[in-house]
Amino acid sequence: MTIRPILFLRWAALIAPACAALSGCLSTTPIWDSHFGQSVRTVTQAQIIDPDAATHHPSTSGIDGKAAVAAMSNYNASFQQPTSTTNPFVIGVGGSGSSGGGMPAPSSGQ
Repeated sequence: MTIRPILFLRWAALIAPACAALSGCLSTTPIWDSHFGQSVRTVTQAQIIDPDAATHHPSTSGIDGKAAVAAMSNYNASFQQPTSTTNPFVIGVGGSGSSGGGMPAPSSGQ
C-alpha cells in the first residue's frame, strides 16, 4: 500500500518539470491575435449577396430629399407620442336619449 504513493510521487516529480519547461515554448497568443475578428468578417461577407449593388442600380426617382426627410420625421414622431385611443370596451354607454337602437340620439344643435 505504501508503494503506490511513492510511485505516484516519482512520476509527478518527473512529469511536472517537463510540463513546466515545455509550457515556456508554447505561445498561441500571436496566432490567435493574427486571426482576431476573422470569423466576424467572414460571416458578414457571407450575408452580402452583391457588394456592388449600389453601383449597379441607380436610386429610385419619384421622391425628393425634402419629402423623404419629412416622411421619415413624421414616421419617427408617430412613435414618440402615440395617439390616444378610446376604450374599446365602452360602446355607446352613457349617451343621452332613448333611441332604442343602441345609438345615441342626435344632438339638437344648441
